[in-house]
Amino acid sequence: MNQNTFEHHEHAASDSPVRRNASLSGLRCIACARDYPVQDLPAGCPHCAGAGTPASLEAVYRKLPKTLAADSSGYRWGSWLPYTHGVSLGEGNTPCLDLPRLAQQLGLRQLSAKHEGMNPTGSHKDRMSVQGVSRALEAGARSVVLASSGNAAVSAAAYCAVAGLRCEIATYRDMPEPFARAFQRLGAKRVVFDRGLERWAHVRRQVEQEGAFALTNYSVPAVGSPVFGVEGYRAVALECVADGCIPDHVLVPTARGDLLWGLYSGFRDLLAAGLIRQLPRLWAVEPFARLSRVLEGASLQAEFAGQTAQFSIAGSTVTLQQKLAVERSGGGAVVVSDADAAKGVAQLGTQGLWVELCAGACLSALASLQAQGRVLPSEHALLLLTAKGDRDTLDAGF
Repeated sequence: MNQNTFEHHEHAASDSPVRRNASLSGLRCIACARDYPVQDLPAGCPHCAGAGTPASLEAVYRKLPKTLAADSSGYRWGSWLPYTHGVSLGEGNTPCLDLPRLAQQLGLRQLSAKHEGMNPTGSHKDRMSVQGVSRALEAGARSVVLASSGNAAVSAAAYCAVAGLRCEIATYRDMPEPFARAFQRLGAKRVVFDRGLERWAHVRRQVEQEGAFALTNYSVPAVGSPVFGVEGYRAVALECVADGCIPDHVLVPTARGDLLWGLYSGFRDLLAAGLIRQLPRLWAVEPFARLSRVLEGASLQAEFAGQTAQFSIAGSTVTLQQKLAVERSGGGAVVVSDADAAKGVAQLGTQGLWVELCAGACLSALASLQAQGRVLPSEHALLLLTAKGDRDTLDAGF
């Protein structure tokens, strides 16, 4: 597909529920800083891709608010995002919970948890779906395609159902059964593959040959998901600050870094607006060494093999967006085994929080950072709880 395929649909009809942010002026490469008009470039920056160093794009806004007052738009934070109105299932406004007993046990001044499992489909992926599917509608797409290990697929299926768009999902064969049932109920088509790269190849074919709208990355080497969806994660940072939850550290389960970059982008712009005093340090929590190795000098384009039950953050690739997010915020990467992640799940359960395995890994990662002296007793840490635990399959042996 030509990169400008959707451009002739740029302006939605007057009766469309989708409304683009008037301040959205274009897109910019996070690596080479080249500017592009608003358009669909699902493989990221064409210049960097041509040079063999793929990089994601981010949105450029002419003017951002100077306060965190709730918008009068369809989305609470629409003036900070690409779309102010669009599809919705009531996503966002998830609680930022204080965990004083766990903070005391860990010897930490304050510990909080942003519970993204309280979103409509049970995960943070609703943040990406709401903006990404709204973009698909404005672009005139009739179908959406993505590769997903679970949470993104359920979310996309739900939001496509609201939007009246066909949804096709490339998944692993051994995906937990609750996800497969959800696809069926929501009317999405599931296409099964044994290997991750086969899923991405399928998404590419659907985009380039069938004209489908990509909601997730399909490039090798990898970039983040298409820009409009990733921008939706900025709202997590905005909500934290609006709720008075301004941490020194944020621990984020990470595969290719969409959520991590959205958090960085949001906090960065809040800092520029004078609404926070410093950037929280962002820590990518991973099930085996990927970003950790890149930060030590390994190639960003390498493949990093590993096995894990933390299926939401599995995968063998690293993206520039996650590397820049941790470096620019002064954070880093923490490897947490499945067994230690399960211990974290159990500890959070004592606080009434039932979360997926990789969300539990955040608590074990925090303990590791404390032991290294990278998180101090006088500081405030925030755990990003990416999804509730009802679809997870914990090994009883953990």
